Amino acid sequence: MLIPCIDLQGGQAVQLVHGKKRGLAVADVFGLLQKFKSYSWLHVIDLDAAMGKGTNDDLVRELCARARKDFKMKVRVGGGIRTISRAQEVAAWDASQIIIGSAAFHNGKINAHLLRLLARKLPSKRIIIALDTAREKITIHGWRKRLALQAESVMSQLEPFCAGFLCTDVDREGTMSGANLDWFRRLRGATSHPIIAAGGIRTHREIDALSKLGMDAAVGMAMYKNHLR
Repeated sequence: MLIPCIDLQGGQAVQLVHGKKRGLAVADVFGLLQKFKSYSWLHVIDLDAAMGKGTNDDLVRELCARARKDFKMKVRVGGGIRTISRAQEVAAWDASQIIIGSAAFHNGKINAHLLRLLARKLPSKRIIIALDTAREKITIHGWRKRLALQAESVMSQLEPFCAGFLCTDVDREGTMSGANLDWFRRLRGATSHPIIAAGGIRTHREIDALSKLGMDAAVGMAMYKNHLR
């Protein structure tokens, strides 16, 4: 299944290359809902919140409300959700699921304490854990800090706390250079949980290959530039 992405920065929808350089920006954020209306799921990521540079809360709330009400889309929301109270707040914005990334780790290890507390407040079916990877290591805090951990080494420990994983290949993010199918196959062998693959995806053939692995595909740049073929 293909899942379109709306990544927010400074009130605009943007696509970053390698998680750093802005590759494009779209001012008409709500117009993207019309563009993506035929899809059943939508990802909304607040990059400003992820990077600690403010938030786009009002925009995220309105996107969630309109997506659910006008187009019957389910929405996953991520970006800067690092406390229990923040997780509860965002989950109340008509979000079907929330994405936990940096908060799943502390001092270079799995933050089991926070994840256990979160499990008391929200059912695991509403939690997706993001395992963004650069040069084969998990990266957090808006892709600015790399850990010594590999995604496939922590998945089994994280399974009790989530419904699935969002796995972004930051090395290919925004490049339309093709999905790293070898890496995604490794991840598939590490967990029975659902996986949403992201990073570099540019063709329907890649999406089909991911589907055969039992993975959904979160696609950004190729959709924005109408290069998906």
